[in-house]
Amino acid sequence: MANETLERKIIQLIATDRIEIPISSMSGKLKRIKPKLANAIDLPESEEYTGERVYARIEHEDKEKSRTIREAIEEFAEKYPKHGEVLKGIIAEKRLQKETHLYFGVKDGCRLTAEDYMSVMTDLGFSPATAERLYPELIETSRKLAEKRGRPERSVLIGKCCDDSESN
Repeated sequence: MANETLERKIIQLIATDRIEIPISSMSGKLKRIKPKLANAIDLPESEEYTGERVYARIEHEDKEKSRTIREAIEEFAEKYPKHGEVLKGIIAEKRLQKETHLYFGVKDGCRLTAEDYMSVMTDLGFSPATAERLYPELIETSRKLAEKRGRPERSVLIGKCCDDSESN
């Protein structure tokens, strides 16, 4: 029974990973193209566009943002040059970071079933009918992307910690 539960959990992980690959790829492409599309819209700043089905306007917003860590370090180093150099030196030091990964995959000659994938999709909130319609395209895209990568063994980071004993 315990082995069946473990097998099921690993199958869920693999199916989730394979579904994530095309969705993540598409998400990245969408995030990159959206600003390009917005910048290509030639709308005078003082005007608002209202069409039959859509609208658009440009608004300027003043937002206070915290300095980045890099900016804060540079300002600190300008105000306190001696201490700034010490701080930069501490930051530049390498430290050993231990990571724990879970490696996973499907054995040669074995496959996950459509039900394995659709179970993950319904867990994500898709209706069974929607999962069934999306499954073929998602998996085909996942396979194509995996072929480009050469099907390396997959892993997921499950923990990390620093080992300061080796930096001293």
